[in-house]
Amino acid sequence: MQKFLLSCLALCLFACQSQSQTPTQKESPSTTVTEKTPEQWQTCLTPEQYRILREKGTERAFTGKYYDHHEEGTYTCAGCGHKLFASTHKFDSGTGWPSYWTPHTQYAVKTNTDKTHGMERVEVVCGKCDGHLGHVFDDGPAPTGMRYCINSASLNFEPATKTEKEKKKK
Repeated sequence: MQKFLLSCLALCLFACQSQSQTPTQKESPSTTVTEKTPEQWQTCLTPEQYRILREKGTERAFTGKYYDHHEEGTYTCAGCGHKLFASTHKFDSGTGWPSYWTPHTQYAVKTNTDKTHGMERVEVVCGKCDGHLGHVFDDGPAPTGMRYCINSASLNFEPATKTEKEKKKK
């Protein structure tokens, strides 16, 4: 029995690590979809991340770790590591959630119609694992006019390297 449990644990750890690779910009999302059972997701996510990413929850405004975050880098999916948003696309929407005017690439996120809570909105999900990120609205800044309003708990952050920062200065 102990051998079986160790094998299951090793398989879960391997699945979490192998699913954190991100596709290139040209890959289509259909070739990179991450699929896991609810039990596998629970081993890879905190309870709050699971509630938001897998159960379509939300965090209270002005409580997330990235709503007032200004470091240069890339915001990734907390579930699978997929690159979602660049810090250069982030803006202060005044809503209390991290907001972006465009995704990292055309395959970074997908959208779905959300008819919960007596209204119709556009849900934003990770382009790789379908994890719930937040919603998108058409009241954002130029050049897109879009506001991707995202839960901090659905994100991780990768700081820009010194080389990336130097390239932006040139």
